[in-house]
Order: sequence, then structure tokens, then C-alpha cells
Amino acid sequence: MVLDLIALAPSSRVWVYQADRFLSYDELDDARELLFPFLDQWSSHSKELFTYGNIFHRRFLALFVDESASHGTSGCSIDSSVHFIKQLGAKLNIDFFDRMHFCYLDDQEEVQSVNRVELKEKFSTGDIKEDTFFFDNLVDTKEKFIKHWTVQLGESWIKKMI
Repeated sequence: MVLDLIALAPSSRVWVYQADRFLSYDELDDARELLFPFLDQWSSHSKELFTYGNIFHRRFLALFVDESASHGTSGCSIDSSVHFIKQLGAKLNIDFFDRMHFCYLDDQEEVQSVNRVELKEKFSTGDIKEDTFFFDNLVDTKEKFIKHWTVQLGESWIKKMI
């Protein structure tokens, strides 16, 4: 069952998938037309899950499950979500599984992407600083997503990549 994000408990699990490029507005519409029916039928051991999902900043697909209000996710239900993301990526010609690129907010608060080598270069030239906000796609709960999805480089695990 798809609920509003606000209706899910702070402890709800989240999985964030970063696209390798921005989605066009037409692609956003197409993706959402597939996403919401998937979330509505997503289940674990034939039990309904309380879910939410959306695409943020035209770049990040996030799936949420409130395990406090419904049956918890199982390996099979997680596998089905990964299968869905792979199918969606194939349909849109987007890679949601590239973990070697990092997204951050530039001085104009626009989302930018760098690979590991570019990250080191931009940090050494001062284009990226300790206080540059990066997206931490490893957050695992709704509460962390809301409070810590964007975090300054100096406070992030991403700094280890420099």
C-alpha cells in the first residue's frame, strides 16, 4: 500500500538509487507511472507492505518501507525491488547502480556529479570544499534520509575517497 512519506515511521527503511544522469520530465512521468503500481503491489511473504517512493532532484530514486506498521521486508521482497529498478533502468537507458560517482550541491545549490578521480581533483583545486554538501545514498532510515541525506563532505564517509 502506498502512503504519503509523512505517514511512515521515522524508522522506516529506505533504499536510495542514484541515476547516472538526470531524468527528463517525460522520463520522470514514465518512471512514476511504473513506480507507483510497483509500490502498491510490493509485498513480503504475500503480506502487504506500507511503502512510499519517489524520484528526488530528477536524479535519485528512493524506496521506503514502514516495517513498524507492516510485515518487514524479506530477501525476496528486496530482490523484487532490485529487479524493478533494473527493469526501470533498462527501459529508460539509465544506470541506477553506478557507485563510483558522487553527487553534491554546487554553490548555486544545483546537483552535480563527479567520479572518484574528479572528486580528488576538484577538492585539490578548491572547487569542492569540506563544507560542500554531498548526498549520502547509504542512509538507511526515513529519519536519516530527512536529516542526513545531504551532509558536508568533512562529516561524510565520502571524504575517504579523496
